Order: sequence, then C-alpha cells, then structure tokens
Amino acid sequence: MLYIKALHIIFIVTWFAGMFYMPRLFIYNTEAAEKSPEVRDAFRAQFTIMLRRLWYGITWPSAILTLLLGPWLLIQMGYWENLLEDYNRWLLLKLALVILLYAYHFTLHIIFKQQCLGIFKYSSQQLRIWNEMATIFLIAIVMLVVVKQEISLLWGLIGLILFILLLMSAISIYKVLRKKS
Repeated sequence: MLYIKALHIIFIVTWFAGMFYMPRLFIYNTEAAEKSPEVRDAFRAQFTIMLRRLWYGITWPSAILTLLLGPWLLIQMGYWENLLEDYNRWLLLKLALVILLYAYHFTLHIIFKQQCLGIFKYSSQQLRIWNEMATIFLIAIVMLVVVKQEISLLWGLIGLILFILLLMSAISIYKVLRKKS
C-alpha cells in the first residue's frame, strides 16, 4: 500500500507540474502576437510542440494515474467505508476540491486545443490569473490532507481568501511594473 501511496503522490506532483507550466506556455504563446510575423510564427510553432509534449506526455498521463490510484488508496486504507463519518469531513471536502481541480484541468485542455488551432481568446493578463488557480487548489488540498480536523473550516476559508487576495495583488503589481518597463 505504501508503494501505491508513493506513486499517487508522484503523479500528483507531475500532474501539478504540468498544470503550473501549461498556462505559462499559454501566456508566452499569446504574447508572441506582439512580435514580428516571422518571430511570432516561429515562437508559436515551437510553443505548440512544447504544449503538446507537456500536455499529452506528462499532464494527461499524470492526471489519469492520479485518478486511478486515488480511489485505490481510498479503498485500501479503509476511508471508503467511513467516508460519511464526521471525522472524515475533511476527506469529503478534499474530494470536492479534487473534482473542481479536474474541472480546472479540462479548462486548460480547452485553452490548449484553442491555442493549437491558432485561437487566442484570452489576454496574457487573464491567463496569468488563471495560472494561479492550480496554486490555490494545491494549497487548499495539501492543507486539508495535512491538518485534517485540526483547522476549522472558517479559519481555513479565511486563510485561503487572504492567500487569493495576496496572489491577485501580486498579479496586479506585476502588471503595473511590466507596463513601466
């Protein structure tokens, strides 16, 4: 069972690595429009290759393996039998966040497909904000798994909201600094 748990964690890490880097490539691909046509086309051709390799070679396989190993662990560790008990509320909340994380993953897939077709619907600023969603999910899920019942839902939400506000402030400050340079 420890091998399954270790593999689950490894594939979570590689899945998140993909979800952290994909939006960054979306941003670079979008900002390539600011270059001359020759440079833009060369960048976009290279970014499309990088996007495909990352998405299909790392991110999707890791998401699938995470999805297969997670329920296996739930069953093997006995959580499945007591999932609705009060002391497992943290796990229900974590599973809800994981479902939302997969929804986020699918939104990245939509943007990936659009960019591969040369469709750029979002500005680099919008993509920078969207890029931070994986960070928010990571922090919320890890905090739930590590502290479980030791943190109240209220304080956990307050902390998460404050972190989100900090991230959005950092993105706004970066935008201002970038415009100045």
